[in-house]
Amino acid sequence: MKGFFSWFKNSTKMKRWFLMILVGIVLLCYGIAGILVAKEMTFLELGKVAVLFVLGFTLTIIGIIFAQKRTLEVLVEASDLRLEKGNKNVNINSLIFNKKVYDKGPNIVVIGGGSGLNTVLKGLKNYTSNITAIVTVSDYGKLPSNSRKQLDLLPLEDIKESLIALSYNEPVMEQILNFKFQRDNLKDLSFGDIYLYAMKEVYGDFTQSIEASKDVLNITGRVLPVTLDEIKICAELENGMIVEEKEKIPDIVFDKVTKINRIYINPTNCVPAPGVLEAIKNADAIVIGPGSLYTNVIPNLLVKNVSRTIKESKAIKIYVNNIMTEPGQTDNFSIADHLQAIIDHAGNVIDYCIYDTGEIVPEYVRKYNRQGQDLVEQDIQKAKEKGIKLLQRNLSTIIDDNIRHSPKAVAEAIIQIICDDLKYRDMQNDPQYIMLNSRLKEEKKFKKHTRPIQKTKQEKTKTKSKAKHEKRTSKFAAKYQERIKSIQESDEQKIKNQMRMKKNNTEEYK
Repeated sequence: MKGFFSWFKNSTKMKRWFLMILVGIVLLCYGIAGILVAKEMTFLELGKVAVLFVLGFTLTIIGIIFAQKRTLEVLVEASDLRLEKGNKNVNINSLIFNKKVYDKGPNIVVIGGGSGLNTVLKGLKNYTSNITAIVTVSDYGKLPSNSRKQLDLLPLEDIKESLIALSYNEPVMEQILNFKFQRDNLKDLSFGDIYLYAMKEVYGDFTQSIEASKDVLNITGRVLPVTLDEIKICAELENGMIVEEKEKIPDIVFDKVTKINRIYINPTNCVPAPGVLEAIKNADAIVIGPGSLYTNVIPNLLVKNVSRTIKESKAIKIYVNNIMTEPGQTDNFSIADHLQAIIDHAGNVIDYCIYDTGEIVPEYVRKYNRQGQDLVEQDIQKAKEKGIKLLQRNLSTIIDDNIRHSPKAVAEAIIQIICDDLKYRDMQNDPQYIMLNSRLKEEKKFKKHTRPIQKTKQEKTKTKSKAKHEKRTSKFAAKYQERIKSIQESDEQKIKNQMRMKKNNTEEYK
């Protein structure tokens, strides 16, 4: 009985539909009773009975439909413990567990490597369990670690990081997989490498052992290496020079004051790992990036048949653009430049491009400027000419004084595109749509996106008044022009003071 009465709580929002059904049934009964008890009826009375009958029938049907829809939403919200741990006090035993609904979420393939890939995985695991991470496996020209030498393993750092990103308890999983032994024969061996080596020995196949980790480690989704061949990422520069070690590419590009003409992998005929092409074919959405454009994103697309399979797939293809440029790789790059680089290497494999608003406080941008980085230029019109739909979202957040993509914001933007596509195909009553849409509503209701730094009312007023009298420029320049000018003046004053002190010291020495 306790479970039954829980459906009448305000939080369930079910009472209105129960009331509508009840009113509809009463009107139906009243209309039927009027026909049964009347010996004869005038045309007016018959019309009245007919109206009551139709109204009652309509209210009953509408009430049942919306009650069923709301029931499914309640089940999703109540049983999804991964999403709102500690925030809901719901008796799940009184509801049906929605594991099947969650498992029937959209098939999403995420392609990339490094922290950018893991950012997307951390956000998407809250919406669906059907996630496949396709990860670059490359030694990047680095010397193998002692752990990797002794166990004779492929470079697995990106694989391990993706397993961590898809786990329920990321900090604990990170500690376990990255733990290094310090005693006897196990000294300097990583537990993560030992685990993956043991799984490979048990299953006899590297790809199967990675897939099996989904159940062993209780993670959401699965991780696949893009290829089992040990590849090198090479760059051909505009000056004709060839760089065959990934880690040297940025430094050489910077030193030679040149640009990357193209990226290629060696061997060029490496084949995709088992399951990679199948995952792409069966995907509802394919997400590329964010991450190092030339060393983490594009190399995956160069593996044999990967880009062709993406083109042929009916999935929604989404590219998450970088927020900042990367020294020695994407210096002075705009959104259009990022898109063109992918098109030049892999063809037209993008339907949507999600990019940040660029509303980042100058003090943080200044830190990156010192390292040769800047905000990616938003040349929207030029990017639109490539036939790619652009979506601007507030994706940035500050983590440990570094500008990063927000996992929640990126995932929300991706899921919104999927929901819009389902709605376009008139699938609003599909369990997948209801589950995703319900989750998006919950996110908007309880958690607003965290901006890098909250601006004061005074700053907002200045921004609005200034924007009215200025020519249209980038949002960043319009909002923070005064602060940028202040920083520049501060730097100039600092240089003058240093020169004055140097001059005084010279005169004293004389």
